[in-house]
Amino acid sequence: MSLPYYDAEAVVAALPFDRTMRAIEEALRADIDPELDGPRLFADAPDGEFLLMPAQSARFSGLKALTMAPNNPERGLEKIQGVYVLYSSDTLAPVAILEGSSLTAIRTPAVAISAVRQLAAIAAPGDELPESPRVLVFGVGVQGRSSILATRAAFPTATFEVIGRRPERVEALRTELKASGIEITHREDVDTAVSEADILILATTASTPLFDGSLVKSNAIVAAIGTHGYDAREVDDTLVARADIVVEGRGSAQRENGNLHTYFSEADWQNNPPAGVRELARGEVTRRAGHPALYTGVGMSWEDLVCAIVVFEEGTPSN
Repeated sequence: MSLPYYDAEAVVAALPFDRTMRAIEEALRADIDPELDGPRLFADAPDGEFLLMPAQSARFSGLKALTMAPNNPERGLEKIQGVYVLYSSDTLAPVAILEGSSLTAIRTPAVAISAVRQLAAIAAPGDELPESPRVLVFGVGVQGRSSILATRAAFPTATFEVIGRRPERVEALRTELKASGIEITHREDVDTAVSEADILILATTASTPLFDGSLVKSNAIVAAIGTHGYDAREVDDTLVARADIVVEGRGSAQRENGNLHTYFSEADWQNNPPAGVRELARGEVTRRAGHPALYTGVGMSWEDLVCAIVVFEEGTPSN
């Protein structure tokens, strides 16, 4: 059996961020329930690990199989590589194969910025974002870059500032984005930059909080998307305590989200858990006046499935 294959270029072409965010919101309002996602499966690999992410829906199901090689960037190679196999839910026969890491680079910021856009739309009176929001991005890697592109699609008049540890990577990103008509400014004064930002996007591999959560403006929106696991976090309990919180799925957040691990007790997860993106997409979330909003995600299988379906139905195979 010959299956259509969509390489990274074909995946990117089929998934502009405005289309991807719309697909995510439509799927959440229809048949996708993040709480039904199974746990991600990790296994050891030589000098790294395997990651398997299955998901299902009424028409299609899928499996993303990735490898994560921490030493690859030092060799000029990608840290995350893999493929996505899309199946018919009716027959469970495979119907397409897609390049996997490009899906990750698109779906993570698309889900996050979709949540940011919806949270901005339901701000309490007087807490609305300015017409041209000031966006601060921590991290200048793949997810930082993709987050800027996604944010530009959702907030076309936004201005962008970045905080990165390596000046040469900041300059490379600045040059690349300038060619696309996006100007970015490098900030080194973290506290001042945080206190001035309307939208903060955290796309790092931090193990400790990036800033003091009390500095975040009362109407700002924070998206923390760079980490997973209890030993990694990008925001502190101060921000968590202040914010209206939305997660991808409560089950995955309880299992893997280090940003929430020390603040939410077992009783909190059972009796007063944070809202999920499904409730947000269905108009079931409200925001309090004078409180920032926090979206925090660890990456879930349903996100890849939604994107893979769009590629299969609307994209052009590479073979």
